[in-house]
Amino acid sequence: MAQPSFPRTRLPLALAAPVAWGLVVGWWTPRGPGGNVDAVGSVLVSLAVGLLAGWLSRSRWSMLAAPVLFALAVELVRMPLRGPSVDAPHLSGFGLGALVLGRGLHGLLTLLPLLVGAAYGAGIARRTASRADRPASGDGRPLATSPDDVAGGETRPSAPRHRLRVWLGRGAVGLLAAVLLLVTVAVALPARTAPIAGGVAELTTVRSGDRDLGLMLRGADAGAPVLLFLPGAPGSSEIGAVRRHLTGLERHFVVATLDRRGAAKSWAAFAPSSTFTLDSEVADAVAVVNHLRQRFRQDKVYLMAHSGGSLVAVTAVQRQPELFRAYVGVGQAVDLRAADRSQYADTIAWARRTGRSDLARQLTDLGPPPYADMYTYEPLLANETGAFDHDRTGTSEGRDGAVTNLDVPEYTLLEKAHVLGGTLDGWDVLYPQLQDLDLRREVRQLQVPVYLVDGVHEVPGRLVLARQWYAQLQAPRKEHVVLDGAGHRSLFQRPGPFVDLLARVRAETGPPGV
Repeated sequence: MAQPSFPRTRLPLALAAPVAWGLVVGWWTPRGPGGNVDAVGSVLVSLAVGLLAGWLSRSRWSMLAAPVLFALAVELVRMPLRGPSVDAPHLSGFGLGALVLGRGLHGLLTLLPLLVGAAYGAGIARRTASRADRPASGDGRPLATSPDDVAGGETRPSAPRHRLRVWLGRGAVGLLAAVLLLVTVAVALPARTAPIAGGVAELTTVRSGDRDLGLMLRGADAGAPVLLFLPGAPGSSEIGAVRRHLTGLERHFVVATLDRRGAAKSWAAFAPSSTFTLDSEVADAVAVVNHLRQRFRQDKVYLMAHSGGSLVAVTAVQRQPELFRAYVGVGQAVDLRAADRSQYADTIAWARRTGRSDLARQLTDLGPPPYADMYTYEPLLANETGAFDHDRTGTSEGRDGAVTNLDVPEYTLLEKAHVLGGTLDGWDVLYPQLQDLDLRREVRQLQVPVYLVDGVHEVPGRLVLARQWYAQLQAPRKEHVVLDGAGHRSLFQRPGPFVDLLARVRAETGPPGV
């Protein structure tokens, strides 16, 4: 019997389906799904597209063709983006992390269902065609042929070796389908935050321009002053750290913890990277402040920021001081270029002192910062803990540091994976833009009370710069507090003294009767 023209006439549609879906995904979720709905939607639509491609082609080759065509389409659309998770793979520790948390995670939620769907779609189409092509008996029913009729409308010999190959293939696809089911269930589980009787406790979003930013709100008294916290690195999230270490603040404030653009709960807000600037970050902070003022009916809010987030915060306070009751800068950034060059010299000295000649040579060959991208900064960043080590055993975060902060229900499984990926991409895009910003030159006066907090074990170059800026800064009230036994993450390492300080800040700067 002549072969039907089905595959030949519909093959273009089989190839076009994954390409079209890839173009949509490249526009819709260019860095991969961020939330539960996006993730489950990606899995289900990818599975359906794979089924369609396999059914139309009636070929097991669709298991390879559909994912490859889809991936090429996605990469084409997101070419204008910048960041380790979307750039060319890089052979380094950060590069491996970006590959796994970027393309690896994206592929798990799109390429895997495409492959599984194509396998089942091709199998269904081939079995259907095989039955249709069998010669009919006298009563109109197809005559029985080999039990292994699964391909191309033709019968196959029932040799044991062939049957084994068929069942191994089916078993492998079945195993992949089971993995896909487990992944889908895992990414569908929602985040949650424990309720506070008589207070406020919620995970929400705030609109800033055309972006949605993730926000956690928690406070024992909805009428208490509002404290907005901006985390450190661009694209970073500290919701887990605030929940684990700073619950004491909830007795004194409504604590609003922002996930900055591109971070775990603000993942979709990253693109396009060309609009990711200091001005856009300041605009985001002001939009959130105005939302909080309106919701909680307060004229002003307290602003707290850590590390790199403090540059955004100080700029916002300088531009619109009428929105803020006081500013608290922790691990205050002042001049990134000067701080990094000091850290560079200290790291080389530490490497030579401790016999790390390869690291000393690598840094010497690079020359002093600034650098153009995240990967060039990697030797400094990856060795910061070692070069400026101190005893962390008695601190709240302990030796494991920020890693332990992921284990909170406020993050979905997908958001936990995005915590590092967001930092890598956000840092890569924004950090080089801030190299010429020097608060000693550009911010000599703030019109709100200022409190700076550092750990005694802060990187020396940063601490020197913070003291220099503080000495010349003019403000209605100012204070610089250095916490014993703490380093750069002093607010999470010594939360007890830090919460006590913030309670005093409220008492000194809050409106009467509040």
